[in-house]
Amino acid sequence: MTLDELQRLLDQEAQSVIHLHQSDDPAAFAMQFHARKDLPVRAMAEQLACRQKAVKKLPTLSQHNLLYTPLALEQSSGECTAAYKASYMSGKRMIDLSGGLGVDTMFLARVFGEVVYCERDQVLCAVVEHNLKQCGISNVQVNHGDSVDLLSSYPDGFFDWIFVDPARRELGRRSIALDAASPDVVVSHDMMLSKAKRVCIKASPALEISGLKKLLPALQTIIVVSVDRECKEILLLLDRGAREKPVTVKAVCLSSNSEVVTEVVRDGLVERPLACLLKEYFYEPDPAIIKAKLSDVLARDSGLEFVNKNVDYLTSERKIEAFPGRSFRAIEVVPYKPKGFRGFLERHAITGASIQRRDFPLSPEELRKKFGLLESERAFLFFTRDGEGHPICIYALRCFPGDEAALSGQGQSEGPGC
Repeated sequence: MTLDELQRLLDQEAQSVIHLHQSDDPAAFAMQFHARKDLPVRAMAEQLACRQKAVKKLPTLSQHNLLYTPLALEQSSGECTAAYKASYMSGKRMIDLSGGLGVDTMFLARVFGEVVYCERDQVLCAVVEHNLKQCGISNVQVNHGDSVDLLSSYPDGFFDWIFVDPARRELGRRSIALDAASPDVVVSHDMMLSKAKRVCIKASPALEISGLKKLLPALQTIIVVSVDRECKEILLLLDRGAREKPVTVKAVCLSSNSEVVTEVVRDGLVERPLACLLKEYFYEPDPAIIKAKLSDVLARDSGLEFVNKNVDYLTSERKIEAFPGRSFRAIEVVPYKPKGFRGFLERHAITGASIQRRDFPLSPEELRKKFGLLESERAFLFFTRDGEGHPICIYALRCFPGDEAALSGQGQSEGPGC
């Protein structure tokens, strides 16, 4: 979107047409109105596409008459994660060094007296100024320019918090490393902490969390955040007084349909107890817990055991209610032997299954092709190894609320011993 298109989008007639056709297919809309030279048709079709995506990602903000750019919407925080950040960051003043679409800024404006938004893209600055007015937010100052230059112009200790979501693109490709992002939070580490006591860095969910203390000496807490079992972001919290302190690692599991927040926190060395046999229930922890390497803490707190020492599959004789992850009723576990495996599938009449694999040589695609399996939302085949390292397959049915009776008649055979 250009500044000219933005101004034309704000015209009353353009807004009326967008509202009238808000449920239309954007491509069909563009074809229908392509001859209307008095309207910014391309930009209007783009807004229709964005608004339809925003309904799911930004369910409350999208109720306002907001504008978007496709890339900014794609890269923005969802409301669940923005609200979570606003639940632990608060104070008098904060600055967002990587404003983007301004979703985090809008939520943080609820818990700070003054918020400074900074963005290098002039169009995005204009979009955010419009959106702030539509949402009735008046305590945000929008700045167009380089965020590091802007931050350096403020006195030391001016802000309570700095929030930064560095752009993770290098030569047109996505980048995970902190020192390859913009702004470079590794280089700016000391300068940021001179301007604020605390800093929150939003990092890629694919970032390797070990060894970060060497890059960011003031790192105090690592929070891996998931929404609806999808790992969304890693938050790195810096504090001036944390240079000589160990790092706390936490997993936070959020839901878009519930206010329940599940947190698992590392609190020292924890053993990984191995199960001699696969038990009646089988569990796969939430991706945030796996990413944060906290499955051992979850197992200890829930009385679970690991299927093998290398993967995050857990088992128990009892069903764990509200388990943070996926729960299954184990039907049978068999040694994986290619020649006899087809007979196992026929015995259970398995023609379709969701194929999962950890610490196993064949990919799900190779296994699906090899045995001609369709997809299934209920039946699962987990390919992994037992406690002695032998390849196995676990046949399990997904547990959903209220289906204990339906599963009670299913049999289960004992698995390989330790």
